[in-house]
Amino acid sequence: MKKLSKYFLKGLLVLVPVVLTIYVIYAIFMKVDNLFRFQVPGMGFVVTMLSITAVGFVASNYVARKLLQVVESLFSRLPLVKMIYSSIKDLIGAFVGDKKSFTRPVLVQLSGASGARAIGFVTSDDLAGLGIAGSVAVYLPQSYNFAGNLIVVSREQVSPLEADPGDVMSFVVSGGVSSGQGH
Repeated sequence: MKKLSKYFLKGLLVLVPVVLTIYVIYAIFMKVDNLFRFQVPGMGFVVTMLSITAVGFVASNYVARKLLQVVESLFSRLPLVKMIYSSIKDLIGAFVGDKKSFTRPVLVQLSGASGARAIGFVTSDDLAGLGIAGSVAVYLPQSYNFAGNLIVVSREQVSPLEADPGDVMSFVVSGGVSSGQGH
């Protein structure tokens, strides 16, 4: 019976991530299919991919960039809209695009007495504009969550990690369960 339970749990560990991933992807594309009332299954996938690519292509155009600047300027003047738009834009920009933020994994010394350390990512080297020169901003992602904390520490408390940033993020977000060596 013990072996049967072990097999069951192992099956859950294999199936749940695979099934949930497939389900989420399926649900997104079915929503697009239903939204446009496509009769051909999978057409939502094609339309979604083409739409994203087309928006990227158009946004690369000079005229479209100017139009986006006007929209951004408008959004930056509206208090609540500014907060939402800039937060989402910065978050997306942190993972994709030219301004990726989580590219410098570090180990942060939190307490000298206990030796407690945390793994994070340097997001800003110069905090003199905030009146805290000599300090760096380190983002500490939370395990099993899409949130995190920003801490400010002296440069001396930060040691670079010679590891792939994606592997480090995977290691932290998984609560240390992931091997951190690609999958």
